[in-house]
Amino acid sequence: MTTLQFPKAQIAKLLQDAKKGDRPVEELRRDLGCSTASFYARKKKYGDANVNEARNPRQLEKENARLPQIVGQQRLEIDAMKD
Repeated sequence: MTTLQFPKAQIAKLLQDAKKGDRPVEELRRDLGCSTASFYARKKKYGDANVNEARNPRQLEKENARLPQIVGQQRLEIDAMKD
C-alpha cells in the first residue's frame, strides 16, 4: 500500500480551512483524499502553522543561523559610525 504525500503548503491550507469551519472536516478530508487518522495526525504535527510557516524546517534553521551574523555586522557598522 502506497502513501500519498502532499505538499506542506497544501496541508497547511487544509488545516486553515478546517479551522475556519465553513465546511465540515469530513468534506475537507475527502477532498484531500486522506483518512481521518491522517488528518488529525497532520493537525497535531503542523498545528496552527500557516502556509509560510510550513516551509522546510532546514530552510528556517539556515535563516535563523544567519541572523546573529547579520546583527553582528550591523553592530560593527554602528560602532564604526560612532567613532
